[in-house]
Amino acid sequence: MDRGNEDRLLSGRPAGKRVAVVGAGIAGLASAWLLSREYEVVLFEAADYSGGHTNTVDIEVDGQVFPVDTGFLVFNRNTYPNLCALFSLLGVETVESEMSFGVSLSTPELEWAGSDLGSLFAQRSNLARPAFWGMLADIRRFNRETTRMAHSGNIPDLALGDYLATHGYGHAFRDWYLIPMAAAIWSCPTRTMMAYPLATFVRFCHNHGLLKILNRPQWYTVKNGARTYVRQLIAGIGEVRRSTPVLGVVRDGNTGVQVQTRRGVEHFDEIVFACHPDQTLRILGAGATDDERAVLGAVKYQDNEAWLHTDTRLLPRRRKVWSAWNYLAGHGAPGEMPVSVSYLLNRLQPLPVTTPVVLSLNPLAEPAAGSVLDHFTYAHPVFDQAAIDAQARLPALQGQRCSWFAGAWTGYGFHEDGLKSALVVANAFGVSAPWQGGLRRQEVAA
Repeated sequence: MDRGNEDRLLSGRPAGKRVAVVGAGIAGLASAWLLSREYEVVLFEAADYSGGHTNTVDIEVDGQVFPVDTGFLVFNRNTYPNLCALFSLLGVETVESEMSFGVSLSTPELEWAGSDLGSLFAQRSNLARPAFWGMLADIRRFNRETTRMAHSGNIPDLALGDYLATHGYGHAFRDWYLIPMAAAIWSCPTRTMMAYPLATFVRFCHNHGLLKILNRPQWYTVKNGARTYVRQLIAGIGEVRRSTPVLGVVRDGNTGVQVQTRRGVEHFDEIVFACHPDQTLRILGAGATDDERAVLGAVKYQDNEAWLHTDTRLLPRRRKVWSAWNYLAGHGAPGEMPVSVSYLLNRLQPLPVTTPVVLSLNPLAEPAAGSVLDHFTYAHPVFDQAAIDAQARLPALQGQRCSWFAGAWTGYGFHEDGLKSALVVANAFGVSAPWQGGLRRQEVAA
């Protein structure tokens, strides 16, 4: 951020300024909610609901109607400090969840889960598989080595796949454990995960307790669905316009922006783009600067089809392997196999039925027609090296031409990251969250 822009922010802004926020996911909701404390805010959302990946739906199973979450599902108190502070402030009720993980492969025919010894060796032939024992040894070695990297900060400048190859990790560790876990977390293909920057991967896994065998953090979910916090944020936002896509934005240098929707054109003093970077570029069109195209255009997205259903064929074949998160892969070479992740929502949320309720991302086959409860398409950012480099360049864009950028894509792609990005923007406006105390202007979220 240049000195002139910094001085403009530090001098404060007159009351009554209008701010447009585009996108009602966690970043847009939090930005609009925070800025509404001191500014006139209008939040624009193209969808007919607010929340983005926070998408709670009501379903009927076994004659009972109840809510389930289909995007944002869980969090923990160690690595989601701002989200926990927000929930505490809003009085959002949470309950304990679990983060068990199971793997079901077709090539080779292999199943296991990490809940206990019974699930680890639910497939008895694993006891006689040298490669399986090698995988377990490599898990301990990888956790030990990467924990040391995380503490020292000395992490090789390599892609994850290159690191595994150069340090002699076995194919079983790569294909039966690490890639399934990583691809499930980031909802991305295995080939994409192999190109993931090692440093980012190590920092994320260390911060989230994924490099521990014991004493992992307790995970939680929102009681009665995460839409409860969305509704409370909306109540504190000046104006929310759903089903109102922003068709275009014209910026008048540093004097304001013109926002076009089907309702016409409106003037705002500032705009916060809390939508996906590719959506921002479409909205800006020819008005995007070269720097904006370079930064925002470097962040790619992967569409994932999500099916909500009760078809247990899309869970591991052995019931002992059923876990909260279940990675399933079909026939094909590693890196090319179709990949599906099925979340067993009964394990993640307190549901009032015993019938398995499953959310499958990119299922190997569509669930049986009679089992389908709903269907969604979610887009997730792809964190390759270009995206990581773009994150580092983003601060230089903030505030230029009255434009600000927020979203989970600015971090690891998760809820805490979206909220942190909103705090960064709000703090630059001189607005702090209640849990930030006496935050000085321009001080970013921890």
